[in-house]
Amino acid sequence: MPPLRILLVDDSLPFLESATRFLATETYLEIVGRALSGKEALTQVSQLRPDLVLMDLAMPEMNGLEATRQIKLQTDAPYIIVLTLNDNNEYRIAAEAVGADGFVPKLDFSDALLPLISSLIK
Repeated sequence: MPPLRILLVDDSLPFLESATRFLATETYLEIVGRALSGKEALTQVSQLRPDLVLMDLAMPEMNGLEATRQIKLQTDAPYIIVLTLNDNNEYRIAAEAVGADGFVPKLDFSDALLPLISSLIK
């Protein structure tokens, strides 16, 4: 089975670098791109056709909720997991309403992300 192709979307370069290092340890995952805004994510999804997008919520130009909504309108849209520092029910409900396939607080990133990815691709 080919690796799961991932696009990372976050306006924090340190987080992108940390997430890349963490995910690179898993042979079934491949980082195919990184974007710094929701607007850039739309372009990257069209160009790279990832299987999964890890999407931050709070970003310039276009937030993660709007980017998720627009991506999920596409034919054969990728899975999208929302990552955020703001772990509350309001954000969880909003993420689900725009079509996100999962929600992971950044504080739980290293413990919760891989099991969630595994549950999506089975």
